[in-house]
Amino acid sequence: MANHKSALKRIRNSEVKRLRNRHQHKTARNAMKKLLELTTKKDAETLFPSVNSMIDRLAKKNVIHSNKAANLKSNMAKHVASL
Repeated sequence: MANHKSALKRIRNSEVKRLRNRHQHKTARNAMKKLLELTTKKDAETLFPSVNSMIDRLAKKNVIHSNKAANLKSNMAKHVASL
């Protein structure tokens, strides 16, 4: 257990941030799955910008690495283009 007030605060903050990151990451993953399951180009093109922005936000907040974000965005773009 932590011995200092600041360490206790750090534990509380870390837990809040962990839960927030987990929620955002899971939401983005679900949106990516939804996009990959789409079969019509029109629907995919409307969903694509919002999924891209979710991925960008995760990379900006260091929830995922920026290279991973680029790879994910590239794969999504390929999928949309192939429909």
